[in-house]
Amino acid sequence: MRGQIKDGIAKYLTYLHSVRNASPSTLRNYQIDLEQFLGYLTPPGAKPPALEDVDHRLIREFLGHLHDRGLQKSSIARKLASLRSFFKFCVREGLLEQSPARLVSTPKLPKRIPSIPSTEDLNVFLDQLTSAGEAAAALGKSRPGASEEESRLLVKRDRAILELLYSSGLRVSELTGLNIGDVDRQGMMLRVRGKGNKERVVPFGSKAEQALEAYWPVRADMLTRAHGRSDPEAIILNFCGRRLSSRGVGRIVKKYVRLINMNWDLHPHSLRHAFATHLLNDGADLRAIQELLGHASLSTTQKYTHATIRQLMEVYDKAHPRA
Repeated sequence: MRGQIKDGIAKYLTYLHSVRNASPSTLRNYQIDLEQFLGYLTPPGAKPPALEDVDHRLIREFLGHLHDRGLQKSSIARKLASLRSFFKFCVREGLLEQSPARLVSTPKLPKRIPSIPSTEDLNVFLDQLTSAGEAAAALGKSRPGASEEESRLLVKRDRAILELLYSSGLRVSELTGLNIGDVDRQGMMLRVRGKGNKERVVPFGSKAEQALEAYWPVRADMLTRAHGRSDPEAIILNFCGRRLSSRGVGRIVKKYVRLINMNWDLHPHSLRHAFATHLLNDGADLRAIQELLGHASLSTTQKYTHATIRQLMEVYDKAHPRA
C-alpha cells in the first residue's frame, strides 16, 4: 500500500515529540510548515497525494508559491528545512527510497551581522531598568489593570528577567522553563534545559543575584495572590502567578527599551548575542562560550564572532595610517 503524506506527517510529529524531545514551539513550527505544504498539494475536494507522488518539482513550485505571497527568503528557507527533515525521516523509516528535497537548493540568504549594544550601553540600560519601571508605575503606564503597588512589584520581576538573560546567555525558552530546583543560590549556578531537553549548568553574576534576591519575595506574593491557581515550581511568573510565556518576556524587553528611550531593536535573543560577544571581546575562549550557550556545534558559536570582527575592522579603518 502506498504511503500517504498525511500519515507520514503525523508519524514525524510523534517522533519529534517522543524521541527527539522537541520543544512545544519547535513542534508547532514543524506542524505549521508541513501542514501548509500539505494544503498546497491538496486543492479543495481533492485527496492528499501519496508520498511517492511528491517530487522535487512540486517542492520548488511550493517555494515559488511562498515567494509570490511575499514571504521573506529566511522564512522560505526555514520551511524548506522542515521539508528536508521530514523527507529524511521518511527515508529512514522506509516510507520512501530517497528524499525529493535533496534536489532543491536553499534560497541564498543575505549575511546578517546582529547589531549588538556595547558593554557600556547595555550596562547603562540595565542600570536604568528599576527607575524607569517605577516611574512608569507611578504614572499608571505600566501593566493595564494593575495598581501602582502591583506595578512596582513587577518591576523587580522584570529586572530579574533581563539580568538573567544577559548574565547567563539564556534562550528565552530556557529562562521561562526554569524551576525552583534549578537554582543554586549559594553557588550562583543555574541548571538549564536547552534544545532537545539537553541539560547544562551555567553561572549567573552578582547583578543577577541581586535582582533574584529582590524578586523572591515578589514571587511569593504573586503565588499567594493566585489563590491556588498558580505554578509553584516556575521561577518566572506572570501577573496571575503562572509560568510566564516566551511572548511575555519579549513584550517586557520591548517595554523597557521604550521606557528608557533606547533606539534599539532589542529582543530577548539580543541579550544572548550580547552575552557571547562581550565575553569574546574580553578574551573568553570560543569553546568555553560554546559550552555556556549550549551549542552542539562550534560553527554555531562562531557566528557570534562576526560582530567582533566588524568592530575590529572599524577600529583598524579609523586608526591604521595605511588603512
